[in-house]
Amino acid sequence: MIYSIKRIVTGLFLIVMLPSLALCETFVRYEQNGITSWGELKGETIHQLNNAPYLEGKSTGKTVMRSDVKLMAPVDPRDVYMTGFNYENHIPEGQKTTPYPGLFMVPASSLVGPEDDIIHPIDSEIIGYEAETVIVIAKRAHKVSIEDASDYIFGVTAGNDVSARDWISADIQWFRGKGANGFNAIGPVLQTGLDYKNLNLTARLNGVVTQRGNTSKMIHNFEEMVSYISQYFVLEPGDLIWSGTIGTSSTLKVGDTYEVEIEGVGKLNNKIVQGH
Repeated sequence: MIYSIKRIVTGLFLIVMLPSLALCETFVRYEQNGITSWGELKGETIHQLNNAPYLEGKSTGKTVMRSDVKLMAPVDPRDVYMTGFNYENHIPEGQKTTPYPGLFMVPASSLVGPEDDIIHPIDSEIIGYEAETVIVIAKRAHKVSIEDASDYIFGVTAGNDVSARDWISADIQWFRGKGANGFNAIGPVLQTGLDYKNLNLTARLNGVVTQRGNTSKMIHNFEEMVSYISQYFVLEPGDLIWSGTIGTSSTLKVGDTYEVEIEGVGKLNNKIVQGH
């Protein structure tokens, strides 16, 4: 009798838990033989999809081993929104926080994947790293309330917002210094089912920890940012919103590797190479 009761209780527990477990899915975008595809990663096997997961991509029935492909940026966005000074410990001394996110945009062409190199431009003397958490938009969003914003967040990936410090100082805006080709790495996967309000992030320069923090410390959280951005722009499925970086950042040199690790997402690791 006791055994039967335990089985019933366990069964009921699993029924309650299954819906939340089903939300935890891992998606990738990959290249094989010159062809780029979408897929769901289960263990070491990629199950091919006929479209992006945030565009309701369905299984094609084909599979491939993770080791046989090159992972690409796990999202193909129309627009990329970034946030400046969104953690207290990254705000310069004497500068006040603002009542709204410090928003700017970069071209989608600046994105590279988890197995790509980050380009150090030949005419920039100083580039730096900025480890960030990145959310992916699930569906078209326009004038969304903060209360409804979570319905528009599909999943999470990791990002390294590389910045040309000398260009930022010289230019009248951040477009070139933040958005040059090959600057912004994302990946390795697009993960759903994570609590994006409470994610640990650790970043390493050549294996040495340089940045560490948690998304719970964001001044403007992701739901606030989805709502704020959608008041002035139309967010489309696959668009990216970056958290802003944690703590202090320093320079990257040719030959360095920078790793951004977010719990539940994995490690984004890119090497810095000389541009031409």
